[in-house]
Amino acid sequence: MGKIPVKIRSVVYGLSPFQQKVMPGLWKEFTHKVTHKVTDNWINTILLVGPIVGVYSYVKSYQEAEKLEHRY
Repeated sequence: MGKIPVKIRSVVYGLSPFQQKVMPGLWKEFTHKVTHKVTDNWINTILLVGPIVGVYSYVKSYQEAEKLEHRY
């Protein structure tokens, strides 16, 4: 059985190294987008950020108390 050569057409996409605006819409109105997401999902935001802030403040107070422990 012989092999018949077949011409294949393909499209190759590339990005020019001189292109400066790769993703211009990503950072456009970033604060507005974040504010909109937070206000739409405020309960989820509280449930996510609340424990993180609580743990951070607990660790900071514990470290401060540990530093001052030798004074008592």
